[in-house]
Amino acid sequence: MASLNVGNLGEYLREQRRNAQLSLRQLADAAGVSNPYLSQIERGLRKPSAEVLQQVAKALRISAETLYVRAGILDAERDRDDVETRAVILADPSLNERQKQVLLQVYESFRKENGFGTDEDADADADADADAVVDGAESVKNPHS
Repeated sequence: MASLNVGNLGEYLREQRRNAQLSLRQLADAAGVSNPYLSQIERGLRKPSAEVLQQVAKALRISAETLYVRAGILDAERDRDDVETRAVILADPSLNERQKQVLLQVYESFRKENGFGTDEDADADADADADAVVDGAESVKNPHS
């Protein structure tokens, strides 16, 4: 496991919070953590747990995996391509939340098909969801087929 780099994590979180146009207090409330604790994370004084990172990621609508890599919880080398792809999808301002989630599900389905899936249960769910999305899209494109 990589060492914790909380300074880099804090800077990244601050940047993401500002991009989301949220105050420190607004993000703390949305993530369910205290304002002082979040401030300490941003300043690199605290090492948040994976659970806290997940709550913050959800509140910021960014990939928790990206935060895990920044915090040293995930191996950056092994997971970098997958995490970067997910981060780019989630950061695309031209897509709405539903479109981002559908695109991530399709992406995960293709990764699993090509032997790169990591979590079998999540991959199976992503496969089923992606298949349903593709089937639904096909029926919309070809309503008389």
